Formats: sequence, C-alpha cells, structure tokens
Amino acid sequence: MFDKNYKITNEGVWQGRTDSESNYDAFRWHQCVKIIDLKRDDLILYTGKLGFAFIGFCCDEGVRRNGGRTGAANGPKSIRKELSNLPCDFSKEVKLFDVGDICCEDCTLEESQDLLSKAIKKVLSLNLFPIVLGGGHEVAFGNYMGTLDYLSQRSKKPNIGIINFDAHFDLRPCTQVTSSGTMFRQIADICIKRELEYSYLCIGVQKHSNTIDLFKTADTLGVKYMLAKDIIDNDNWKLMEDIDDFIKLKDYLYVTICSDVFSTAFAPGVSSSQPLGLDPERVLKFLKYILRSNKVVSFDIAEVSPRFDQDDVTANLAAVLIFSVVNTICGINRLSASSY
Repeated sequence: MFDKNYKITNEGVWQGRTDSESNYDAFRWHQCVKIIDLKRDDLILYTGKLGFAFIGFCCDEGVRRNGGRTGAANGPKSIRKELSNLPCDFSKEVKLFDVGDICCEDCTLEESQDLLSKAIKKVLSLNLFPIVLGGGHEVAFGNYMGTLDYLSQRSKKPNIGIINFDAHFDLRPCTQVTSSGTMFRQIADICIKRELEYSYLCIGVQKHSNTIDLFKTADTLGVKYMLAKDIIDNDNWKLMEDIDDFIKLKDYLYVTICSDVFSTAFAPGVSSSQPLGLDPERVLKFLKYILRSNKVVSFDIAEVSPRFDQDDVTANLAAVLIFSVVNTICGINRLSASSY
C-alpha cells in the first residue's frame, strides 16, 4: 500500500528539554511520542483510552500549481520541532504516536494525496485520532478522502461536515488541473457523484482574496461562510450560534486550518500572507467549541512555510493550536490535567 513516498519519522526529530526522566508531571511531548511504521502488517487496534497520531504531509506541489509561494513541504519538520517541548498536560493514559511522512517526490500531487488518504484510513482503523501536519492546503483533499473511505465502512452515506478556517474558499474549477485552490470543489464533485450531502463551512473568508465568481460558486453549492470582517466586528455568541447551527446537523466533522487565515503579525510564514487576517485567540475559541461537539474525527493544519517564517513564529502557532486540540479532546474524555 505504501511506496517510497512514505517515510518513517527519525526518532532524532523529537528532541527537546528534559526536566525529569521519572516525574511524569515534568514530561514534555518528545518524551512520550512513539514512532509507528504504517507499512508493518502486525499493527493492532489501539485499545487504550485515547491515542493521537501525527502524520506529516511534505508536499506543496498544489501551492506551486496555484501560483503561491512554495516552502510548506518543510512545514512538518518545523512543526514537530515546536511540538517537542510542549508539556504533557494530560494523563499517562493518553498516547502520542508519530506515523511518519507522506512525501511528493518523483510522483504527482494526485498520487501523494491518494497515499495520504490511505494513511488516514489506516490511522482511523487503528482507533487513533489523526493530526496531519502540512504541507500545502492540498492536504485537505487527501485527509477528507481517507476520512470518507473509513466512515463509508460504517455507513453507506456518512454525514460529514467540513469546517475550514481559511481566508480562501478553495473552490476553483478543477477540470484541467488540481491545486491548493481546488480541494473543496473536488470534494463537492465527489459528493454529487456519490449522492452525498455536501456540507462545507468556511470561517475567516477575506473579500479581497476571493473573486465574485468564487462567492457565486459558494452560494450555488450551498457553502456556509463567515467573513473575516464580520468575525472581527461581531461578538462570539452570535458566531457560536451560527457554528452550532452547522455542526448539530452533522454526524462527523473534519476540521482543517489554513495558516493564512491568521494575520501576518501572528503567522508570517505562510504561502499567502494576510495583513488583515484573524487573531489566533478568536480562532482558538471557535476551534475548542467545535471540538467539544465530540464529532471531530480528523484534523490538519496547512501551509506553515519555514522559508518565510520569522523565529519559527508560525510553526509555534501551529504547535499551540495542536496542543489545544489534544488537550480539548482529552478534556472531553476527562484525561486532561488542565484546560488550556
């Protein structure tokens, strides 16, 4: 199933400060992560309380095709570095696994996305929660397809809602070439073909970053969206109600964050910078609220580009968001030492 474009993570990647080798309360993530090779045939279902699986998507071919600034292929390494020193703010019953990287070397974008979908399906089949480290936002197509294929084993027509924190709709036509700007149009086409309900909520849309045609396409496809300016101007409660109206009708949620949803002040290292983007604190509140629905089955963060990052600010922001994802899910399962 996996070829040369799947690579096992080197244990040396997970390094950091060690305050104690015996006191778990002083442990950091690099002391807890276990490396897994998805190529092994003897992997068994995880039966512990709660397990998370990190998988890197070392690809930004979709960004290149989309005319964006490349560099996000190195994002997974940069994010792992920032994750390493995070404190283990959860009980020993929670396990962290690193299941390797999907690369795009001597293969097409479509082949790397297909490989990612197979990896996601296997991770979910092992009873682990996948957290994908991007990579260009084309990661969304592979992650969604793997989630759909897995859930289709449970239900003929799984009711999946997509929540995307993004300045862009990524709904461009994909008749000739796919890219980091076409994923959610591709998914819409697949839903139509399989007679599935297409449910997509985009949070943080910038009017100056999307054409009138894209807004019309969103309306035609029934896409729900929140403009960045409305998020900045309105209070949280009204926005939470709108989010709740979306998620309460879904059985499962796939959540993806494109780092360009944030203001450049907080995320300079992205493929498409946003000087008027969102404040991470606001996004974090929405993210936690969505996670507490207990319907999220897969998560990724995309377009962290070390090439343009300053003092690893963007990678660090990605790590903090992932820290919150893990701790919020632990809180739902009452396995968190505290809430962030």
